[in-house]
Amino acid sequence: MRHPPGGYQVARIGEDPEAFEAFYREHVQAVLRYATRRSRDPHAAADLVAEVFLAAITAAAGYREELGSPIAWLYGIARNVAAAEDRRAARAWAAEGRIAGRRLLDGDDIARLEERIDAECQARALLARMAALPASQRAVLELVAMDGLTVAEAATALGINTVAARVRLHRARRALKDAPETTLPDSAPPLSSLMEA
Repeated sequence: MRHPPGGYQVARIGEDPEAFEAFYREHVQAVLRYATRRSRDPHAAADLVAEVFLAAITAAAGYREELGSPIAWLYGIARNVAAAEDRRAARAWAAEGRIAGRRLLDGDDIARLEERIDAECQARALLARMAALPASQRAVLELVAMDGLTVAEAATALGINTVAARVRLHRARRALKDAPETTLPDSAPPLSSLMEA
């Protein structure tokens, strides 16, 4: 069996603290980028990162290497955690009128997360631009162009076959390329960089 570059076995991160630490150190920045693109609030971004790794610990025993790389597996978990959080927030908003309560972060944590959120501003602008795409195309494009997964890894994270992922990616790129340039926000990266990804 081939082992990931971090020297750990993903299936062991739920029972071996050293394996989890190596896994966490290798992937925390990718999960943090994912979280800060989806939130303007440092507390929510920190919560999402923590929830993703907690879910990974719980699901680790079921990891199967033949279905995809550890990062593709982790992005699949992140998407599920983010979707579950969105559903939970919507229910809480409807029930309470607003979401209350945040986990406590110190000033340095908030400053670092605010810097990351600011750094992901262009990515959020691009996500707004991509919002016009069908959800299935947008999901593949996001995982490949923004999260750096291969098409096969994105397919694994989304639970679809590689051919379907390639078709959706092609259609998404074509739709963005054919759209009028004036619809892009000034702060968004050029389409050429997205098309090259």
